[in-house]
Amino acid sequence: MHQHNMLDYAKEREDFQLEVPEYYNFAFDVVDQWAEDKTKLALVWADTTGKIVKKYSFWDLSIMSNKFANVLLSLGITKGDNVLIMVPRIVEWYAVMLGLNKIGAVALPAPNILMSEDIRYRINKGDAVMAIASASNVNKVDEACMEGCQGLKHKMVIDGDAEGWLSFENQMDKASIKLSKDNIEPTKSTDPLLIYFTSGTTKYPKMVMHEQSYALAHIVTAKYWHDLKPTDLHWTISDTGWGKAVWGKLYGQWIIGSAVFMQNAEGALNPKITLKLLTTQGITSFCAPPTVYRMLIQEDLSQYNFSNLRHCTSAGEPINPEVIKAWKNATGTLIYDGYGQTESVLLVANYPSMPIKYGSMGKPVPGFDVRIVDDNGNDMPIGEPGHIAVKIKPQHPYGIAKGYYKDEAATEEAFVGDFYYTGDRAYKDNDGYFWFYGRADDVIKSSGYRIGPFEVESALQEHPAVLESAVVASPDPIRGNIVKAFIILAENHNPSDSLIKDIQDFVKNKTAPYKYPREIEFVKELPKTISGKIKRAVLRRRELEQKTGKKNSSYM
Repeated sequence: MHQHNMLDYAKEREDFQLEVPEYYNFAFDVVDQWAEDKTKLALVWADTTGKIVKKYSFWDLSIMSNKFANVLLSLGITKGDNVLIMVPRIVEWYAVMLGLNKIGAVALPAPNILMSEDIRYRINKGDAVMAIASASNVNKVDEACMEGCQGLKHKMVIDGDAEGWLSFENQMDKASIKLSKDNIEPTKSTDPLLIYFTSGTTKYPKMVMHEQSYALAHIVTAKYWHDLKPTDLHWTISDTGWGKAVWGKLYGQWIIGSAVFMQNAEGALNPKITLKLLTTQGITSFCAPPTVYRMLIQEDLSQYNFSNLRHCTSAGEPINPEVIKAWKNATGTLIYDGYGQTESVLLVANYPSMPIKYGSMGKPVPGFDVRIVDDNGNDMPIGEPGHIAVKIKPQHPYGIAKGYYKDEAATEEAFVGDFYYTGDRAYKDNDGYFWFYGRADDVIKSSGYRIGPFEVESALQEHPAVLESAVVASPDPIRGNIVKAFIILAENHNPSDSLIKDIQDFVKNKTAPYKYPREIEFVKELPKTISGKIKRAVLRRRELEQKTGKKNSSYM
């Protein structure tokens, strides 16, 4: 029987301490250590069609990363150099990430969905000296650099040939499998490890730089939330360019010694392939955003055998209670919601050692003092929404960025006094559980009430006709704002006035009547960030323009 990693939450919070050495390098200290056992499984890889193509040991990855480190050194890339990476879910991503790590170069992972304008912004803003892309991304990078990528010295293509691009395969063929640590300046735990661009739902992305210790801090993500042991096989669904990739396919999992699963999915998620892989490959632990679970529960889950799957987690946005119920009924497994940001490791979560309250964020992660506070850092009373903030003094916790890279204004806005303000709001109940309320700017003020969109969306999710929804404020001459819902209908349901009334009555019975959506618009799709979060700001702005004829220039 699986013994859970946390048996007593209060004791674990009291006892937890992260020991961070002066020098730390994840690729050398974790991957190469496991590689001493030449047979230990690290990665199971499936192609786009869902065929299991290959399994890789830690030794395989250690050798690949040695070779790639040697390739980088031969090109003159050294410690502190920034390198943009834009590749699909392929094993070469690991060779690149770990090779960069070994020499202390800094990875700038980019989602494959980005267009050339975004790429140019990242290369220039992020001082990238090199870009590594799959053949499918070459044209976008070339287009981005037509108008100038000032510091870019090298371009390297994986699995293809392109003019002006080095071939990853040719370079790797020539490289030695031996890497001498003597030629490399070692990395301190405070040296830069990677830079992520946060997909803001309103403004241009900001740069979040994490130190080498960030990798080590992800032990809490894998241990407490994913509940992993060295014998597990964990699958996190994520593009390699999202922060979620290092949350679930790399650092914490391999520190613990679990193997990770990766499928080279492209485009929209294929629910049938996903379910087949989930139930036939020995996957024990699964993590996906709510959007994925919402799609999976539309399938006939009785056709699949979930007996190997023992633990499921969700992140990115809060998961609706209705989805947790449907998944539990079909698979026997609960979904444990977790909360964190590009700026952090896991901060608040649900754990197997404590009861789940459906729809709650759970409790703060051991090692972090997370609070609900007002603008001045004072604790809010029970049940009253405030800022989710993390105490960063007297000691700045490992795993939380120290600020935004090259952006003092943004840093000063988020890091105030003793706290890092996440920009999210929640309230706390009598038992210390956190309940998500919304991004600070998503909260709807109507007729003097404050309404969190998530609560209304969760009520809508329980209606059989609703596949997905987004709830925003829409200007109203009498109430100031009203609650408006944009809804994507489930299959076999068609828009009608009677359906609108039915949905409205349904929500009135589920929540306080003043929260029901006074307007409903049926849509084919919702605007989302590259990491799949709903851009409520886009919908809000559209409503403002349509209802008032005003263009609001404060949004970029």
